[in-house]
Amino acid sequence: MTDKDVERTDERGYGPGPWWADLGTWGAVGLVLFGVLSAGWVFLRLPGTPENLATGYYQAAKVLAIGLVLAGSALLGRRRQGPR
Repeated sequence: MTDKDVERTDERGYGPGPWWADLGTWGAVGLVLFGVLSAGWVFLRLPGTPENLATGYYQAAKVLAIGLVLAGSALLGRRRQGPR
């Protein structure tokens, strides 16, 4: 095999980032609202609620937590940039 047959790149072969990586501030706010609404949906036991309520609360809490982390990160990033 010669060098011309081997493709050389600096890529590490990692796949794309997680689905929430490029949502931004408004995406984070949307995730927080969606998490709160889905927790309320489970609380009211509306159609589509899992039989095991803990599963529904767990899923809602995951979405809410991702939204809160993204919102906090966005706010910290803006704070570090300083006034414009």
